[in-house]
Amino acid sequence: MSLSSPDILTAYDAVRSDKSPTNWLLLGNATPTSQQLTLKATGEGGIPELIAHLRPDEVAYAYVRVQYANDAESVRVKFALIIWIGEQTRVMRKARVSIESGEVKRVLAHHSVTVDAGEVRDVDEEEIVRRLRKAGGADYNGGRG
Repeated sequence: MSLSSPDILTAYDAVRSDKSPTNWLLLGNATPTSQQLTLKATGEGGIPELIAHLRPDEVAYAYVRVQYANDAESVRVKFALIIWIGEQTRVMRKARVSIESGEVKRVLAHHSVTVDAGEVRDVDEEEIVRRLRKAGGADYNGGRG
């Protein structure tokens, strides 16, 4: 499995760039029988837009730029990696995730948190921001999210 295709690396750089409106990318299998991960989608609408691309019978890997404010004076940008294993995914496909996710983490290396998700409710933006704040070390909001 190679994740070094130019379109994946270009999308990753776009999500990482403050100058790009692209704030998420989604990797998945090109076909149900393929073992090769490809770039399935990118977008500018954040987590709400990304959720529309997650399918209950698929495995996918999402990389998301999340911007949030700790207070009126500071805005932070952090990155989350979402490992999506839809609840209807076949058992043999689920089994490949443990090996495959290591390669994905190596390629999409710069992220503060990893979110394991199997249902849309697991991809909750408020919860991801809470986890990013905690991972960032500086929480000027007194732990109130």
